[in-house]
Amino acid sequence: MDKRAEEVPQGVAALAQTLEAELAGHGLLIRRLLITLLAGGHLLVEGPPGVAKTRAVKALAAGIAARFARIQCTPDLMPSDLTGTPVYHPKDGTFEFMPGPVFNNLVLVDEINRAPPKVQSALLEAMAEHQVTAGNTTHALPDPFFVVATQNPIEHDGTFPLPEAQLDRFLMHVVLDLPGIETERRILDLVEAEGQAKETASRACPMTLVQLKEAQKAVRDVYLAPELRDYIVRLVMATRDPGLRAEVEHAVSPRGTLALAATARARAYLDGRDHALPEDVVALAADVLAHRMVLSWAAVAEGRRARDIVADVLSRVAPL
Repeated sequence: MDKRAEEVPQGVAALAQTLEAELAGHGLLIRRLLITLLAGGHLLVEGPPGVAKTRAVKALAAGIAARFARIQCTPDLMPSDLTGTPVYHPKDGTFEFMPGPVFNNLVLVDEINRAPPKVQSALLEAMAEHQVTAGNTTHALPDPFFVVATQNPIEHDGTFPLPEAQLDRFLMHVVLDLPGIETERRILDLVEAEGQAKETASRACPMTLVQLKEAQKAVRDVYLAPELRDYIVRLVMATRDPGLRAEVEHAVSPRGTLALAATARARAYLDGRDHALPEDVVALAADVLAHRMVLSWAAVAEGRRARDIVADVLSRVAPL
């Protein structure tokens, strides 16, 4: 392993330890947040209320000294509430663009499925192009730029389902469940300890934005063997198998192939390796591929889920 592959993960490991200290029982979410951050993508988090989705993102923003903004989506939200708007100055007859909350390094879009289609379209440009167009002017977003969106699987009144193009822009989609008894007790102890603490000692951020950019560059240098690239392509192509047409209406696009390769590199980097392995691909396949598929109405009626299809594909397609 080269020297950089041994040294750079130390900052990431310190960030992971900080998040684990503030988030009880959320190892999966922490790993997915870090993988998405290192791969330079965006993350969709689905889970019931009260499972620390917002807390996790705020802790991550504090851990990398990032400019952070939270957008609470409602049905009456306007695109300008997210992107910003030109403001007219009557004295000199000029317009000045006032940036919206999307002009931050880390943006939490809470309950994204409550945002109307126009807002989702504005967010799509920001996520895909890292820019915002207002009038005839295009404004670049900060670098790095990272969106974490949440959605509540319980309530569906007043929601707008995310279109396939929007879902495809998320590098991964992680699904959270309610915690078990041991984790619930750890959460209680953690919150009680925080409530009793009179003062919180200030501490340096585990990673700076400069270190994050260096880590992202190192992730892109992680070796992906030709055989592993073939495995990723065969997995994605298996979702387009004619035998699945009765269940899969729209299969995974090439963006899924690129996402699976990028996340496999990031997972290998987190584990201190300078090369990705088939186990990286297998561990991430469901979170990377499932939300990029659209099932047929017959498959949905039978209770099939996209993650079931991915599991079937993994069982059929051998790494080598």
